[in-house]
Amino acid sequence: MTKPRKQPETEASPTEQPRAWQRMLSGRRLDLLDPSPLDIEIEDIAHGLARVARWNGQTLGTHAFSVAQHCILVEDIVSALDPAYPRSCRLMALLHDAPEYVIGDLISPFKAAIGLDYKAFEKRLLRAIHTRFGLPPETPPDINAAIKTADRIAAYYEATHLAGFTDEEAERYFGRPSGLPHALVERLTRITGWPTGEAQERYLARFGELAR
Repeated sequence: MTKPRKQPETEASPTEQPRAWQRMLSGRRLDLLDPSPLDIEIEDIAHGLARVARWNGQTLGTHAFSVAQHCILVEDIVSALDPAYPRSCRLMALLHDAPEYVIGDLISPFKAAIGLDYKAFEKRLLRAIHTRFGLPPETPPDINAAIKTADRIAAYYEATHLAGFTDEEAERYFGRPSGLPHALVERLTRITGWPTGEAQERYLARFGELAR
């Protein structure tokens, strides 16, 4: 009589819930379904975002254009368009894509294709991140609008200078920016991907300046 095959010890039992947490390099264990602010560290965020490529990595240059660099760019645009914004508002701009240190940067067409309530998942994690760093759980509407405007401006210049979009394509999807300060336009037209370590260090440095 053949004995039943013994299940490997690493195989989950049928009644065991699938793992929904991720171990971070800081040692934190972040529950993705119920993220706790206590398990969020800025070093983990900077490390992850510096290694997530915008545009699925389809950008010009030796180095990928990371989400960490994009967040620095968006905060720069927000600050340039209204220098009177307090540091807390600019910090929200720097953290606007912070959830992607865990869930990655899914391009918009793929978000639509997978059919999940991706935004709700993303917002839950962003609320925990805001709480961890002493910010309002929900971004105030006026700040949210400013961040979205800056995000579209950044996307337009990233698309046309790094991701191979024509001006017409970028205008159709992101709108063509106008009336920007000359110094800001100069910076936007010179964007190029940074090495991973540099992106991580710059993100942490900017966070330190804004979080004081």
